[in-house]
Amino acid sequence: MPVTPFKVTDNYRYLNGFGGYKESEAVDGALPLAANSPQKCPYGLYNEKLSGTAFTAPRDENKQTWLYRILPSASHQNFQPVPAESSQSLTSPTPEFGKHFNAIPNQLRWDPFDFDEKSTWIHSLHLVAGAGDPQMKQGLGIYIYAAGTSMPEKSAFYSADGDFLIVPQHGTLDIRTELGRLLVRPNEIAVIPRGIRYNVSHTEPVRGYILELYQGAFQLPELGPIGSNGLANARDFQTPVADFIEDFSGDNTWTLYAKFGGNLFSAQQNHTPFDVVAWHGTFYPYKYDLGRFNPVGSISYDHPDPSIFTVLSAPSHAHGHGTAVADFVIFPPRWLVAENTFRPPWYHRNTMSEFMGLIGGSYDAKGAGKGGFQPAGASLHNTMSGHGPDMQTFEKASNGDLPPAKVGEGSMAFMFESCLMLGVTEWGLKTCAKVQESYNEHSWEPLKVHWKRPESERGLSGREKRNGVGDARDGSSVHDIK
Repeated sequence: MPVTPFKVTDNYRYLNGFGGYKESEAVDGALPLAANSPQKCPYGLYNEKLSGTAFTAPRDENKQTWLYRILPSASHQNFQPVPAESSQSLTSPTPEFGKHFNAIPNQLRWDPFDFDEKSTWIHSLHLVAGAGDPQMKQGLGIYIYAAGTSMPEKSAFYSADGDFLIVPQHGTLDIRTELGRLLVRPNEIAVIPRGIRYNVSHTEPVRGYILELYQGAFQLPELGPIGSNGLANARDFQTPVADFIEDFSGDNTWTLYAKFGGNLFSAQQNHTPFDVVAWHGTFYPYKYDLGRFNPVGSISYDHPDPSIFTVLSAPSHAHGHGTAVADFVIFPPRWLVAENTFRPPWYHRNTMSEFMGLIGGSYDAKGAGKGGFQPAGASLHNTMSGHGPDMQTFEKASNGDLPPAKVGEGSMAFMFESCLMLGVTEWGLKTCAKVQESYNEHSWEPLKVHWKRPESERGLSGREKRNGVGDARDGSSVHDIK
């Protein structure tokens, strides 16, 4: 198994395993026995239920967690809209349903996004693309974050709009959540579910990508004929253990930020939101090391569909079985051994939209360097927009020798894939000034024509010549005809 070259040691403790029931207490005995809501909770704690799904959701999809905390989360002043000119405002609020997204068929690619040395986590959230509406709990949003400074110590943020799938590209995120602490480094991911409050700190500028899922929840993809193990194994996901702060004297002011309906609100409270002493349930944040992904691939011929690299999937039941409102797919280091095969991805047009990013290294299907597909950059190939290898990659893959070869060494590319047609925000299309206007010119306009009409032979077509003389219309093999 490849070892992820982490620069920062993770000293936090975690619970292992994807999904299912978990429990944790920072003080022994803080979880009540045989009841979720006793008349008096241990140690004078308040109980609070955090519901990620409807109460009546099927058992295997039901997400509910019981929190045992010093003060309830309801204890705060009224929320007020955060002024647009505030240093803590959202730089690009979510457009209203069906408005302000630029839905265009052009292939798009972005140069690496800049750091913003003055921004904290909240202000650095730049909405690039998306579809749907968080108020209707439909669709998704795709963000770039690039923060230079930590959130203020006595502040917390949550999104009521959806789950945050966070993909760091540079810098380590130290995330304190209500349920415990996560250290998330490049080549790891984290999922912070809807409504969970957290604070992000870091010792250097950080940058990365976020997919906000407005509907449903991420799950591991079915393995089918692959069997019981492979791809992202459940045992490698990590959930934080209970960890709390004792700050309830009333002498301090904490600021709570809420992303609600695509806009930002703030409220004041005189105690910490990170006071959960114990919890148990099925709704919690988690992280995963991409270096533990176990890829599969062809060992004979043909490049398989990229779905074999899916880490997490959020099904879209409305669009049919096997269709996702969001898939998170990675392209890790792996061996290519297929013979007599064009090994990079083939040219294709998909009903699914593909937003790609590069955490580090280079992607084997695209050229890098200035004007190419670079770390901290991105690309979007929307519904039915044709794409595939650039000219240099095609020529090399078509004409080179095919010994077993390892690709992606020191590299990690990923894809947010969706059945929805993605629109691009004004920030993503214009304000960021990172769109590569010559993307098509660089990638596909230089493709050469290799077509050569075969010479006529005794008046037979090319198909007839390949199959043998004549046309077997009586059901016999053409090779049986004398």
